[in-house]
Amino acid sequence: MRGPGTITATLAAAVRSCQDELLTAQPGGGRPEKTLREALPSDLAALGRGVRQRTVYEHTVRSHQPTLAYAEQIAQAGGEVRTLDEVFDRLIICDRRIAFVPDPGAERSQVALAIEHPGVVRYLAGIFDHTWKRAAPLRDAPGGRLPAELTDDVRRTVLRHMVNGHTDEAIAARLGMSPRSVSNHMRWAAELFGSRSRAQLAYLIARSGFLDERPSTGR
Repeated sequence: MRGPGTITATLAAAVRSCQDELLTAQPGGGRPEKTLREALPSDLAALGRGVRQRTVYEHTVRSHQPTLAYAEQIAQAGGEVRTLDEVFDRLIICDRRIAFVPDPGAERSQVALAIEHPGVVRYLAGIFDHTWKRAAPLRDAPGGRLPAELTDDVRRTVLRHMVNGHTDEAIAARLGMSPRSVSNHMRWAAELFGSRSRAQLAYLIARSGFLDERPSTGR
């Protein structure tokens, strides 16, 4: 499928034909309010037909009010929404029969692949199920702030990308957060490790084992 219009229309048709289960992974933080507004009627209609709907976002949507408002309506209708420190990539699976993924070799949102091979769809559904088990149920936090344990998850993800050589701007785009928020995490880490440069910080973090530690979330 090529072009945003064709992709959107094809996905909408697939959701309308969904009868049993709709699985969605949405990376990149909060989604545009217009996109959420357009998706809501078909998603609610699917839930009304008895379709089990599960969606995974990144933790950063917990401070994005349009996504929170959408998720609240989905939850009230019986859908399930969870968040994770980082979502692998966009994925939509209908009835474990057809899966939609972006073409990794093309410009994002311009080309998507519709996959119907049963073995490949089962494989992708297995990845989603594994991700779902690791994710935390979405609950509103006071003032739109992340709970402390999820802040730790986000911080580790930010620093992991920094150690791997990504810029603040690239990290922000991948995780759906502002470059300023990324810089704040970097500043916190520099003070903690006593670093005077980005290269030194990456070395100290990698050597310390900090990224290997996992906070307890009670899940």
